[in-house]
Amino acid sequence: MPDVLARAEEFVAIRADMSELAHDLRRGERSPIGGLAEAKAFEARMDEILGWFDEQGIEVKGVAPLLVDFPAELDGVPVRLCWLEGDAELAWYHRTDLGFPGRRPLG
Repeated sequence: MPDVLARAEEFVAIRADMSELAHDLRRGERSPIGGLAEAKAFEARMDEILGWFDEQGIEVKGVAPLLVDFPAELDGVPVRLCWLEGDAELAWYHRTDLGFPGRRPLG
C-alpha cells in the first residue's frame, strides 16, 4: 500500500497543477505553473502513473477523486478492495457485481 499511496499523492498533486494550468491556458492568461510544454509533461506523467496502477493489476475507476479497486476474494465471493482519495488506508470493499454503491468497511 505504501507505493499506491505515494503514486496517488503524486497523481493528485499533478492533477491539481494540470487543472490550474489548463484553466489559465484556456483563458489566455499567463500561469506561474508554465505553459503548453508543462501541460504536456503533466499529462505524460499522469499517464505513466495510471499505467503503473494497471501494471500492478489495480483498477482505476475514477481520477477526480482518484478511486482504485484491487481484485480480491472475501469468504469465497469476488470483491474489490476499494481505496478512495483521502482514505488513510485500504479499509473498504464492495462486491464485484455491485460496485461503489455497495461499498462496506472491511472487518
